[in-house]
Amino acid sequence: MANANVLTFTDANFETEVMQSQVPVLVDFWAEWCMPCKMLSPTIDALADEFKGKAKIGKVDTDSNREVSVKLGISAIPTVFIFKGGQVVKKFVGLQSKAQLAEALEAASK
Repeated sequence: MANANVLTFTDANFETEVMQSQVPVLVDFWAEWCMPCKMLSPTIDALADEFKGKAKIGKVDTDSNREVSVKLGISAIPTVFIFKGGQVVKKFVGLQSKAQLAEALEAASK
């Protein structure tokens, strides 16, 4: 991943990085072979820059991290969750606009 502001979430760190986070967290569930996921990537990068210091933005590779993907019921990718206080406050399936994701993150930040 090219953007240093985009975190990598895994089965091993999901609990501490996402569920126990003090700030809202946007999690993009993706896979290397998924073309819509690759199309969403620049949007995720832009949000990571825009929300630096206000929220965590990261990705879960569903091929490498099946435990968390199964636990959250990921059945299609890309799927984007926004967590606040360890709870899912918003879920998006498929390609989304930067504006839609930013609006949901702003709402979770309040």
